[in-house]
Amino acid sequence: MLGYILKRLLHAVPVALAVSVICFSLVQLAPGDPLAVVLPADASQETVDAVKAQYGLDRPLVVQYFIWLGNVVTGDFGKSIATGRPVLSEISNAIGYSLSLAFLASLMALIVGLSLGMLAGYTIGSPVDKVASAFAISGVSIPHYWLGIVLVVIFSVQLNALPAMGAGTNPDAGILERLRFMILPAVTLAAMPAGIVTRSVRALVAETLARDFVTALRAKGLTEVQIFGHVVKNSAPTALAVIGVQMGYLMAGSILVETVFSWPGTGLLLNSAILTRDIPLLQGTILVLALFFVAMNLIVDILQPLFDPRIKRI
Repeated sequence: MLGYILKRLLHAVPVALAVSVICFSLVQLAPGDPLAVVLPADASQETVDAVKAQYGLDRPLVVQYFIWLGNVVTGDFGKSIATGRPVLSEISNAIGYSLSLAFLASLMALIVGLSLGMLAGYTIGSPVDKVASAFAISGVSIPHYWLGIVLVVIFSVQLNALPAMGAGTNPDAGILERLRFMILPAVTLAAMPAGIVTRSVRALVAETLARDFVTALRAKGLTEVQIFGHVVKNSAPTALAVIGVQMGYLMAGSILVETVFSWPGTGLLLNSAILTRDIPLLQGTILVLALFFVAMNLIVDILQPLFDPRIKRI
Protein backbone atom coordinates (compact mmCIF):
# COMPACT_ATOMS: atom_id res chain seq x y z
CA MET A 1 0.00 0.00 0.00
CA LEU A 2 2.84 2.39 0.84
CA GLY A 3 4.41 1.74 -2.56
CA TYR A 4 1.11 2.52 -4.28
CA ILE A 5 0.79 5.82 -2.37
CA LEU A 6 4.36 6.85 -3.24
CA LYS A 7 3.73 5.99 -6.88
CA ARG A 8 0.63 8.20 -6.96
CA LEU A 9 2.49 11.03 -5.24
CA LEU A 10 5.26 10.86 -7.84
CA HIS A 11 2.67 10.92 -10.62
CA ALA A 12 1.14 14.06 -9.12
CA VAL A 13 4.41 16.04 -9.37
CA PRO A 14 4.53 16.38 -13.19
CA VAL A 15 0.80 17.05 -13.21
CA ALA A 16 1.31 19.94 -10.77
CA LEU A 17 4.17 21.32 -12.90
CA ALA A 18 2.02 21.10 -16.03
CA VAL A 19 -0.77 22.91 -14.20
CA SER A 20 1.63 25.71 -13.25
CA VAL A 21 2.79 26.09 -16.87
CA ILE A 22 -0.78 26.23 -18.20
CA CYS A 23 -1.85 28.63 -15.44
CA PHE A 24 1.04 31.02 -16.13
CA SER A 25 0.70 30.83 -19.93
CA LEU A 26 -3.06 31.37 -20.13
CA VAL A 27 -2.95 34.40 -17.84
CA GLN A 28 -0.10 35.94 -19.83
CA LEU A 29 -1.90 35.38 -23.15
CA ALA A 30 -5.06 37.15 -21.94
CA PRO A 31 -5.64 40.57 -23.57
CA GLY A 32 -5.27 43.84 -21.68
CA ASP A 33 -2.59 45.70 -19.78
CA PRO A 34 -2.32 44.83 -16.09
CA LEU A 35 -0.52 48.10 -15.35
CA ALA A 36 -3.61 50.09 -16.39
CA VAL A 37 -4.96 49.43 -12.88
CA VAL A 38 -2.15 51.23 -11.07
CA LEU A 39 -0.96 53.75 -13.68
CA PRO A 40 -2.78 56.86 -14.90
CA ALA A 41 -3.52 57.13 -18.59
CA ASP A 42 -0.98 59.96 -19.03
CA ALA A 43 1.89 58.13 -17.27
CA SER A 44 5.29 58.74 -18.82
CA GLN A 45 7.26 55.97 -20.45
CA GLU A 46 9.85 56.17 -17.69
CA THR A 47 7.16 55.54 -15.09
CA VAL A 48 5.75 52.62 -17.08
CA ASP A 49 9.20 51.08 -17.41
CA ALA A 50 9.88 51.51 -13.69
CA VAL A 51 6.61 49.81 -12.68
CA LYS A 52 7.21 46.99 -15.16
CA ALA A 53 10.65 46.43 -13.64
CA GLN A 54 9.12 46.47 -10.14
CA TYR A 55 6.72 43.64 -11.01
CA GLY A 56 9.22 41.83 -13.26
CA LEU A 57 7.10 42.34 -16.37
CA ASP A 58 10.05 43.63 -18.40
CA ARG A 59 11.70 40.20 -18.56
CA PRO A 60 11.12 37.38 -21.08
CA LEU A 61 8.12 35.16 -20.30
CA VAL A 62 10.29 32.09 -19.73
CA VAL A 63 12.37 33.97 -17.16
CA GLN A 64 9.20 35.35 -15.55
CA TYR A 65 7.79 31.82 -15.27
CA PHE A 66 10.80 30.33 -13.52
CA ILE A 67 11.11 33.31 -11.18
CA TRP A 68 7.40 33.03 -10.37
CA LEU A 69 7.61 29.24 -9.90
CA GLY A 70 10.64 29.56 -7.64
CA ASN A 71 8.84 32.14 -5.51
CA VAL A 72 5.67 30.01 -5.37
CA VAL A 73 7.59 26.99 -4.12
CA THR A 74 8.85 29.12 -1.21
CA GLY A 75 5.34 30.42 -0.49
CA ASP A 76 5.76 33.83 -2.15
CA PHE A 77 2.94 34.38 -4.65
CA GLY A 78 3.85 38.02 -5.18
CA LYS A 79 1.79 41.12 -4.44
CA SER A 80 -1.55 42.13 -5.85
CA ILE A 81 -1.25 44.90 -8.41
CA ALA A 82 -4.63 46.35 -7.43
CA THR A 83 -4.26 46.35 -3.63
CA GLY A 84 -0.53 45.98 -3.01
CA ARG A 85 -1.18 43.23 -0.43
CA PRO A 86 0.49 39.79 -0.61
CA VAL A 87 -1.40 37.43 -2.91
CA LEU A 88 -1.09 34.57 -0.42
CA SER A 89 -2.75 36.71 2.23
CA GLU A 90 -5.63 37.56 -0.13
CA ILE A 91 -6.10 33.88 -1.01
CA SER A 92 -5.84 32.75 2.63
CA ASN A 93 -8.62 35.13 3.63
CA ALA A 94 -10.89 33.82 0.88
CA ILE A 95 -10.12 30.10 0.79
CA GLY A 96 -11.70 29.41 4.18
CA TYR A 97 -15.04 30.72 2.93
CA SER A 98 -14.81 28.62 -0.23
CA LEU A 99 -13.82 25.48 1.68
CA SER A 100 -16.73 25.81 4.11
CA LEU A 101 -19.17 26.41 1.25
CA ALA A 102 -17.73 23.53 -0.82
CA PHE A 103 -17.86 21.19 2.18
CA LEU A 104 -21.52 21.96 2.89
CA ALA A 105 -22.43 21.69 -0.81
CA SER A 106 -20.51 18.39 -1.08
CA LEU A 107 -22.32 17.01 1.95
CA MET A 108 -25.67 17.97 0.42
CA ALA A 109 -24.75 16.53 -2.97
CA LEU A 110 -23.42 13.34 -1.38
CA ILE A 111 -26.49 12.69 0.76
CA VAL A 112 -29.01 13.53 -1.94
CA GLY A 113 -27.07 11.91 -4.80
CA LEU A 114 -26.34 8.64 -3.00
CA SER A 115 -29.88 8.34 -1.62
CA LEU A 116 -31.65 9.02 -4.92
CA GLY A 117 -29.11 7.02 -6.91
CA MET A 118 -29.50 3.95 -4.69
CA LEU A 119 -33.29 4.17 -4.75
CA ALA A 120 -33.38 4.65 -8.53
CA GLY A 121 -30.88 1.81 -9.10
CA TYR A 122 -32.99 -0.60 -7.06
CA THR A 123 -36.26 0.45 -8.71
CA ILE A 124 -35.40 0.83 -12.41
CA GLY A 125 -38.46 1.95 -14.40
CA SER A 126 -40.55 2.80 -11.32
CA PRO A 127 -42.01 6.25 -10.50
CA VAL A 128 -39.20 6.71 -7.96
CA ASP A 129 -36.64 6.09 -10.70
CA LYS A 130 -38.35 8.58 -13.00
CA VAL A 131 -38.45 11.26 -10.31
CA ALA A 132 -34.79 10.70 -9.44
CA SER A 133 -33.80 10.80 -13.12
CA ALA A 134 -35.77 14.02 -13.65
CA PHE A 135 -34.02 15.58 -10.65
CA ALA A 136 -30.62 14.47 -11.96
CA ILE A 137 -31.24 15.89 -15.43
CA SER A 138 -32.54 19.16 -13.98
CA GLY A 139 -29.55 19.51 -11.67
CA VAL A 140 -27.10 19.01 -14.52
CA SER A 141 -28.98 21.21 -17.01
CA ILE A 142 -30.02 24.28 -15.01
CA PRO A 143 -27.35 27.04 -15.04
CA HIS A 144 -25.95 27.86 -11.60
CA TYR A 145 -26.39 31.60 -11.84
CA TRP A 146 -30.04 31.27 -12.94
CA LEU A 147 -30.85 28.84 -10.13
CA GLY A 148 -29.16 31.16 -7.64
CA ILE A 149 -31.18 34.15 -8.80
CA VAL A 150 -34.43 32.14 -8.62
CA LEU A 151 -33.64 31.00 -5.07
CA VAL A 152 -32.88 34.58 -4.03
CA VAL A 153 -36.19 35.79 -5.49
CA ILE A 154 -38.17 33.05 -3.74
CA PHE A 155 -36.49 32.71 -0.34
CA SER A 156 -35.02 36.18 0.15
CA VAL A 157 -37.35 38.58 -1.66
CA GLN A 158 -40.75 36.90 -1.45
CA LEU A 159 -40.49 34.80 1.73
CA ASN A 160 -37.81 36.89 3.47
CA ALA A 161 -36.59 33.66 5.05
CA LEU A 162 -32.89 33.62 4.15
CA PRO A 163 -30.26 36.32 3.45
CA ALA A 164 -29.60 37.03 -0.21
CA MET A 165 -25.88 37.77 -0.12
CA GLY A 166 -22.76 38.06 2.00
CA ALA A 167 -21.41 35.79 4.72
CA GLY A 168 -22.51 37.72 7.79
CA THR A 169 -20.48 40.46 9.45
CA ASN A 170 -21.32 39.83 13.11
CA PRO A 171 -18.30 38.06 14.71
CA ASP A 172 -20.46 36.97 17.65
CA ALA A 173 -23.02 35.22 15.45
CA GLY A 174 -23.57 31.55 16.20
CA ILE A 175 -23.14 28.67 13.81
CA LEU A 176 -26.86 28.59 12.98
CA GLU A 177 -26.80 32.24 11.98
CA ARG A 178 -23.77 31.64 9.76
CA LEU A 179 -25.47 28.63 8.20
CA ARG A 180 -28.38 30.87 7.19
CA PHE A 181 -26.02 32.77 4.90
CA MET A 182 -24.61 29.53 3.47
CA ILE A 183 -27.84 27.67 2.67
CA LEU A 184 -28.77 29.36 -0.62
CA PRO A 185 -25.28 29.36 -2.20
CA ALA A 186 -24.65 25.81 -0.96
CA VAL A 187 -27.93 24.51 -2.45
CA THR A 188 -27.15 26.31 -5.71
CA LEU A 189 -23.65 24.88 -5.82
CA ALA A 190 -24.80 21.36 -4.88
CA ALA A 191 -27.45 21.04 -7.61
CA MET A 192 -25.15 19.96 -10.44
CA PRO A 193 -22.92 17.50 -8.51
CA ALA A 194 -26.02 16.01 -6.84
CA GLY A 195 -27.44 15.32 -10.28
CA ILE A 196 -24.18 13.81 -11.52
CA VAL A 197 -23.79 11.62 -8.43
CA THR A 198 -27.42 10.48 -8.71
CA ARG A 199 -27.01 9.39 -12.33
CA SER A 200 -23.63 7.74 -11.69
CA VAL A 201 -24.77 5.81 -8.61
CA ARG A 202 -28.01 4.76 -10.32
CA ALA A 203 -26.05 3.28 -13.23
CA LEU A 204 -23.53 1.61 -10.91
CA VAL A 205 -26.19 0.03 -8.70
CA ALA A 206 -28.24 -1.18 -11.68
CA GLU A 207 -25.13 -2.66 -13.31
CA THR A 208 -24.04 -4.36 -10.08
CA LEU A 209 -27.48 -5.85 -9.42
CA ALA A 210 -27.43 -7.41 -12.90
CA ARG A 211 -24.19 -9.31 -12.23
CA ASP A 212 -24.09 -13.05 -11.67
CA PHE A 213 -22.68 -12.84 -8.15
CA VAL A 214 -25.83 -11.02 -6.94
CA THR A 215 -27.98 -13.82 -8.32
CA ALA A 216 -25.71 -16.32 -6.56
CA LEU A 217 -26.02 -14.42 -3.27
CA ARG A 218 -29.81 -14.47 -3.52
CA ALA A 219 -29.69 -18.18 -4.30
CA LYS A 220 -27.67 -18.73 -1.13
CA GLY A 221 -30.45 -17.11 0.87
CA LEU A 222 -28.81 -13.78 1.77
CA THR A 223 -31.20 -11.03 2.80
CA GLU A 224 -31.56 -7.87 0.72
CA VAL A 225 -29.78 -5.94 3.46
CA GLN A 226 -26.74 -8.21 3.14
CA ILE A 227 -26.87 -8.00 -0.65
CA PHE A 228 -27.07 -4.22 -0.35
CA GLY A 229 -23.75 -4.25 1.51
CA HIS A 230 -22.11 -6.17 -1.34
CA VAL A 231 -23.60 -3.77 -3.90
CA VAL A 232 -22.24 -0.76 -2.01
CA LYS A 233 -18.79 -2.36 -1.72
CA ASN A 234 -18.61 -3.06 -5.46
CA SER A 235 -19.97 0.35 -6.44
CA ALA A 236 -17.90 2.38 -3.97
CA PRO A 237 -14.62 2.83 -5.94
CA THR A 238 -16.30 4.37 -8.99
CA ALA A 239 -18.73 6.37 -6.86
CA LEU A 240 -15.82 7.67 -4.79
CA ALA A 241 -14.02 8.82 -7.94
CA VAL A 242 -17.11 10.70 -9.13
CA ILE A 243 -17.63 12.34 -5.73
CA GLY A 244 -13.95 13.33 -5.46
CA VAL A 245 -13.99 15.00 -8.87
CA GLN A 246 -17.16 16.86 -7.96
CA MET A 247 -15.59 18.07 -4.70
CA GLY A 248 -12.74 19.55 -6.72
CA TYR A 249 -15.25 21.07 -9.10
CA LEU A 250 -17.19 22.66 -6.24
CA MET A 251 -14.03 24.33 -4.96
CA ALA A 252 -12.70 25.43 -8.34
CA GLY A 253 -15.93 26.13 -10.21
CA SER A 254 -17.84 28.32 -7.78
CA ILE A 255 -16.98 31.69 -9.32
CA LEU A 256 -20.48 32.42 -10.68
CA VAL A 257 -22.25 31.22 -7.53
CA GLU A 258 -20.01 33.26 -5.23
CA THR A 259 -20.48 36.31 -7.46
CA VAL A 260 -24.29 35.98 -7.44
CA PHE A 261 -24.39 35.70 -3.64
CA SER A 262 -21.41 38.02 -2.96
CA TRP A 263 -19.81 35.18 -1.02
CA PRO A 264 -16.26 36.33 -0.11
CA GLY A 265 -14.48 33.20 -1.32
CA THR A 266 -11.93 32.40 -4.00
CA GLY A 267 -14.57 32.57 -6.74
CA LEU A 268 -15.40 36.20 -5.95
CA LEU A 269 -11.68 36.93 -5.57
CA LEU A 270 -10.99 35.36 -8.97
CA ASN A 271 -13.78 37.37 -10.56
CA SER A 272 -12.32 40.58 -9.14
CA ALA A 273 -8.84 39.64 -10.40
CA ILE A 274 -10.20 38.97 -13.89
CA LEU A 275 -12.04 42.31 -14.06
CA THR A 276 -8.97 44.28 -12.94
CA ARG A 277 -6.49 41.96 -14.74
CA ASP A 278 -4.50 41.63 -11.57
CA ILE A 279 -1.99 39.09 -12.93
CA PRO A 280 -0.26 38.05 -9.66
CA LEU A 281 -3.60 37.58 -7.89
CA LEU A 282 -5.10 35.84 -10.94
CA GLN A 283 -2.17 33.45 -11.30
CA GLY A 284 -2.03 32.67 -7.59
CA THR A 285 -5.77 32.02 -7.25
CA ILE A 286 -5.98 29.83 -10.36
CA LEU A 287 -2.91 27.85 -9.28
CA VAL A 288 -4.27 27.20 -5.77
CA LEU A 289 -7.66 26.08 -7.14
CA ALA A 290 -6.05 23.87 -9.78
CA LEU A 291 -3.72 22.27 -7.23
CA PHE A 292 -6.71 21.66 -4.96
CA PHE A 293 -8.35 19.78 -7.83
CA VAL A 294 -5.16 17.73 -8.32
CA ALA A 295 -5.01 17.03 -4.58
CA MET A 296 -8.62 15.81 -4.51
CA ASN A 297 -7.91 13.38 -7.36
CA LEU A 298 -4.79 12.19 -5.54
CA ILE A 299 -6.79 11.58 -2.34
CA VAL A 300 -9.39 9.62 -4.33
CA ASP A 301 -6.64 7.51 -5.92
CA ILE A 302 -5.26 6.71 -2.48
CA LEU A 303 -8.65 5.92 -0.93
CA GLN A 304 -9.97 3.71 -3.73
CA PRO A 305 -7.79 0.66 -2.86
CA LEU A 306 -9.36 0.66 0.61
CA PHE A 307 -12.64 -0.31 -1.08
CA ASP A 308 -11.15 -2.43 -3.87
CA PRO A 309 -7.67 -3.91 -3.17
CA ARG A 310 -7.35 -4.89 -6.85
CA ILE A 311 -6.78 -1.24 -7.80
CA LYS A 312 -3.39 -0.93 -6.12
CA ARG A 313 -1.97 -3.54 -8.47
CA ILE A 314 -2.75 -1.37 -11.51
